[in-house]
Amino acid sequence: MSSLKVREGEANFNVPSAGKPCKTWYKVYGTLPHPHNPPLVVLHGGPGSTHEYLDILSELTRLFDVPVILYDQLGNGRSTHLPEKNGDVGFWTVQLFVDELHNLLDHLNIHDNYNVLGQSWGGMLASEFATRQPKGLGKLVIADSPASMPLWVKAANELRKGLPKEVQDALDKHEAADTTTDPEYIAATNEFYKRHLCRLDPMPQSLIDGLAWMEKDPTVYSTMNGPNEFYITGSLRTWSVIDRLHNIQVTTLLINGRYDEAQDMVVEPFFQRIPKVRWVQFADSAHVPQLEETERFMEVVWAFLRS
Repeated sequence: MSSLKVREGEANFNVPSAGKPCKTWYKVYGTLPHPHNPPLVVLHGGPGSTHEYLDILSELTRLFDVPVILYDQLGNGRSTHLPEKNGDVGFWTVQLFVDELHNLLDHLNIHDNYNVLGQSWGGMLASEFATRQPKGLGKLVIADSPASMPLWVKAANELRKGLPKEVQDALDKHEAADTTTDPEYIAATNEFYKRHLCRLDPMPQSLIDGLAWMEKDPTVYSTMNGPNEFYITGSLRTWSVIDRLHNIQVTTLLINGRYDEAQDMVVEPFFQRIPKVRWVQFADSAHVPQLEETERFMEVVWAFLRS
């Protein structure tokens, strides 16, 4: 990896309602502009996580010479933090993050030719972005993402039924009492995560690092999502892109894992409604197949990008 060309930077992002200057931190693997391969812009999950657990996508640069751009979305990681906006649903909107992506594309001067890969919340954001038919977007990868949050909650409730009864009881008890920071609840949450977030044991450090950022600054995650991946109390709880998916005109690749939080029922609307689409499932993965089945993941994404 040391031989890869890597550079980091910050893009000024004008958000008048933030009340202070904002910056988006980014990292570029490979050469921009590239003579043959459009850059792949990678959108991380959360909302309110960070790029670390997707850094493995630099393998696309190392193996196939695809420029890869990672960034921390506003509100966490190395980008501007705004803890004073905690709970402000009027500030933390999907549109804010769509605007941030456009701003980054302009800053990097790649708005005329690029591809996008969004993972989890990043795929939700990518789908929203693509429904607007932005200029320059070539191909779209939606990985481990729901087309609607009500479907996500429905799938999560089904997965919860597969947990040991004492784990289910702990989750139910603390959600009813609004004590979701209790160690017993967090331990029960981790039992869900071992099955449906990442099945590798031990959990990869890059994923631990991404989750740690959300503990250090939960502003975005708690406002838009809630306490965890399956108990959704934030502003996204009613979100859906289903009725706009027909507007996505670019060729799209869908990815999920067999054990994914993003079960087939939450991915299927993408498959049914995006006009040009294909779907690949990873048999030995949960929510992070780029970490759980890295080699196959890179081959699948590269085959799609070059086709």
